[in-house]
Amino acid sequence: MLDKRSKRVLWIFGIVLLGIVITELVRPKPIDWRASYISTDKIPFGEFVLFEEASSLFKNTEIEKVDKDPYVFLTNNAYAQNSAYIFINDELSFDERQTDEILKYVENGNTVFISSRSIGNILRDSLKIDSSTDYNILEEELQPKFFSPSLNQDSLPAYKKGVFRASFDKIDTLKTTALGFYDSEIPKLEELNYIKVNFGNGHFLIHNLPEAFSNYYLLKGNAQYAANVLSYIDSEKIYWDEYLKSGRKVVTSPMRFILNQAPLTWAYYVLLGGLLIFVLFKGKREQRIVEVMEPLENTSVEFTKTIGDLYFQHKDYSNIIAKKITYFLESLRSKYYLNTNDISDDFIKRLALKSGNTFEKSQKLMHLIKHLKEKSVHSEADLHELNKQIEAFRL
Repeated sequence: MLDKRSKRVLWIFGIVLLGIVITELVRPKPIDWRASYISTDKIPFGEFVLFEEASSLFKNTEIEKVDKDPYVFLTNNAYAQNSAYIFINDELSFDERQTDEILKYVENGNTVFISSRSIGNILRDSLKIDSSTDYNILEEELQPKFFSPSLNQDSLPAYKKGVFRASFDKIDTLKTTALGFYDSEIPKLEELNYIKVNFGNGHFLIHNLPEAFSNYYLLKGNAQYAANVLSYIDSEKIYWDEYLKSGRKVVTSPMRFILNQAPLTWAYYVLLGGLLIFVLFKGKREQRIVEVMEPLENTSVEFTKTIGDLYFQHKDYSNIIAKKITYFLESLRSKYYLNTNDISDDFIKRLALKSGNTFEKSQKLMHLIKHLKEKSVHSEADLHELNKQIEAFRL
């Protein structure tokens, strides 16, 4: 039965745990400002609003979500011609295999739209462009605009919270068309933030301000700018990437999955609380554990081993051999009722018959014993051979 101190500690632990659960239930949920860009996420930098309005932005155009690696999708699926593949995320880094398939896709006459602060060195080198991001200035206000006078630019959108300035440092002027830039009196290369790069029969649309497509800014009155950026996509079908996303959930363990799901998390907490209550009440009815009494150790075996080690250390092989022979012959007398005073062929035959060993094996051992008993000086090799044959002899 639990003593008073243990009960008090368990009650305090239970009250603290209950307080934590109640606090978690009643306190307001903090705003998650992490970059996600998942089409189902409603957090500020999710993409729920954009995907919900995508059908109105791309009228009469089929939109298909792609939750596979671009390499897997483009190699295993027969994609539609005159289609567009849209990638939106804060950071992108296409590997070599992905880049090869994306380049083939565009070369066949399709469009790839990318809105990200980076696209990875491999694709960047393939298109002969370069870009950089200024992470030193936190929340610099950016006001992007377009070169095209036909687009609605009555009021410049303003981007500040969670935004970093990303622009192009190098472009291939023979294949690249400048589409947008950050507001400045005289547009310069380092002010570009939206370009079109021709490649084969298709083209890339590369944009450096992915925050423009987030829930936070679309609901803040900047929807027109996002619509203008996407208006350069003219395709019969759109593939919407859901794989290369910062917010893509990757479950690496069952516990992580449980803690990422609010209902399962609270079920886990309730289970812990229930186990605590069970321990509190179960402990009152259980008998105190009876201590295990360890049996007295048989020290004679240890003593014999110690004496044997002592003989061996002093190289008293004759003494050890004599004792091993005496013990072995005593075992034969007590178990098989044999007279070991006369080791003859008749004795060896009866020993082999009663012990189940072969005659040759029995003869070899008994001759060795007889030989060792006749010697006056013994070596370590004699001891090893005797021990080896005795161990191999089945009693």
